[in-house]
Amino acid sequence: MAKPTLSPASTTSTQVLPDSGTPGDVSSGLVFGLSLYTGDANFLSGAADQVGFVYKKLGGDVVDVELTANTVYASYEESLLEYSYMINVHQARNSLGDLLGNTTGTFNHDGQRTDGDSEVSLKYPKFRLEYTKRVAQGIAEKADVGGYTQEYSASISIIDDVQDYDLQEIIYSASVDTDNAGFNYYNKVGSKRIRVKRVFYVAPRSMWRFFGYYGGLNVIGNLNTYGQYSDDSTFEVIPVWQNKLQAMNFEDSLRTRISHYSYEIINNKLRLFPKPDSVLSPSKVWITFTIPTNAYEEETTTNRVHDTGVDGVNNMNTLPYANIPYKNINSMGKQWIRRYSLALCKEVLGQVRGKFGGSIPIPGESVSLNSADLLGQAKEEQDKLREELKTMLDELTYDKLIERDAAKVQHATDLFKNVPVPIFMG
Repeated sequence: MAKPTLSPASTTSTQVLPDSGTPGDVSSGLVFGLSLYTGDANFLSGAADQVGFVYKKLGGDVVDVELTANTVYASYEESLLEYSYMINVHQARNSLGDLLGNTTGTFNHDGQRTDGDSEVSLKYPKFRLEYTKRVAQGIAEKADVGGYTQEYSASISIIDDVQDYDLQEIIYSASVDTDNAGFNYYNKVGSKRIRVKRVFYVAPRSMWRFFGYYGGLNVIGNLNTYGQYSDDSTFEVIPVWQNKLQAMNFEDSLRTRISHYSYEIINNKLRLFPKPDSVLSPSKVWITFTIPTNAYEEETTTNRVHDTGVDGVNNMNTLPYANIPYKNINSMGKQWIRRYSLALCKEVLGQVRGKFGGSIPIPGESVSLNSADLLGQAKEEQDKLREELKTMLDELTYDKLIERDAAKVQHATDLFKNVPVPIFMG
């Protein structure tokens, strides 16, 4: 009996990559389908052209490539998103320090901004030293020369023969007393520990005496005794800064020599020295204090909220950076996207061919598939492309650009040092 002649049902793969794509079919083949890209005719044409690029690079005109055009469209979109991600991370390193506290944004599931300016990542930020200024505010607060924390003041009535006063309890009681509803620290203390900054009583002002008869205006003295030229009919012009030093010195003399009172504060408990009495002691002692606030809490007034930046940009994740529009990617970026898309297509093709176990049996023979080679090449090329872009971006940070400019200036200066100076002949 003669053996039957076998005729295969098909001599080609069920799915074969065409040699070109169609712009009108691109949108339906995308995974995310961002309107930012699907609404751009140039993106649709670029994705369609990528099909022919992949077809040629994978030898589609020699042997079948088991991919669809939709696979290429999706890889092209993924490459664009990967490029956008790496560029935005690079720009975040450049500008985060100057954007801290700025307005952040709201984003949808595709990473597109749904409010405000959607193309902030394309703009050149101002150099504002935001983090440095925030640190300076904290230092200024500790040095009592500024800061964000509001400072409060209160007075305590002095009681005869009572030396000890619990400032924490006194301030807390005043803060919850409804009669004090107009106080700016009303209902703000609670269980928080107040921070006492100064304790003082009203003393005579140095300027009361400084400008009086024999007071010392325009008089040369040693800043202590006011001994020379004390008659008002005798004047000698002296610098203003000396008058200021005299006033400061006189003020300090009033506080340290004339006053016999001192105090100590331990655990927010005030002790006065000596023991107060109704004859010589002041009737009140004033304190200034702050109430600790949460680091993320806004300072408020009755009319508005002060913008201290606690609701703004605080890190890379809140930068208002959306995906980069296709139209704003130049030729260098588009070539990177083409190459990365090809590597992604190789990965998909390797996965497809790997499902056949490395070979396909046919009558009298078998066809070996290069799944492992494709997967290895795809991983290597993707890693190489990412590293290439990252290295390039690291060399183009603002800090690096400044270093290059400085080097150019220095080299130019060194060069001109060797240029002889001409002798002018008049």
